[in-house]
Amino acid sequence: MRSAIVTGATSGIGRAAALALADDGWWVLAAGRDPGRGEEVASLLGERGEFAAGDLEDLATADRLVERAAVDGRRLGLVVNNAAVHFLGTLDQLPDDAFERLMLVNVNAAVALARAGVRAMSADGEGGVIINVSSEAGLYAIPNQIAYNVSKAALIMLTRSIAVDHAASGIRAVSICPGTTLTPLVERAIASADDPAAHETKLASSRPMRRLGRSEEIADAIVFAAGDKASFITGTELIVDGGFTAV
Repeated sequence: MRSAIVTGATSGIGRAAALALADDGWWVLAAGRDPGRGEEVASLLGERGEFAAGDLEDLATADRLVERAAVDGRRLGLVVNNAAVHFLGTLDQLPDDAFERLMLVNVNAAVALARAGVRAMSADGEGGVIINVSSEAGLYAIPNQIAYNVSKAALIMLTRSIAVDHAASGIRAVSICPGTTLTPLVERAIASADDPAAHETKLASSRPMRRLGRSEEIADAIVFAAGDKASFITGTELIVDGGFTAV
């Protein structure tokens, strides 16, 4: 049976993606740091997957997840790097410790898990898919969140590099670039603004569809990018942003 690893799978886009992938026939290892929410996801997955508690700030977690996804006759066919942290601030306001932690979770951990995944996919000769959940912020400089913007842009180049280096091994790589989506992370970012209500209205009104995204809409894009119908799609971005980057 083919297996998938989804990080940040206990809430928001990751949770929706884990459940949607299970519905599409994947066995899903849903990784996250919150055991309580993780057990809830595990109960919804049932025999279609399980929860793996792990802190991605420990880069050794990547190898443990890959090993766990490949037991009991399963083979790893998909890695979804979704976990992320966020904070607001311009360059002159950037605290070293917060920036280092954000890059560790958003970029370094994604590189470590993609590397472990590519090695496993190459070794068994079956190939697979690496999906990096980037953002419209990786394509467009959203004001007052330089650290997050930089991290999400890095994921896009990670995707392109995987695609060109490992296509011969049957490995595809795709960046999913959501627009602002109503996830717990975004809700916390909105709440941290000086005027949260005005900030949410601004986010919604800045895109032609005049609303924020839903986690399930991003999950559907992940399922498509991971599947056989996307077999000739690699090294590119699938943008799901309500038209924001088209303006």
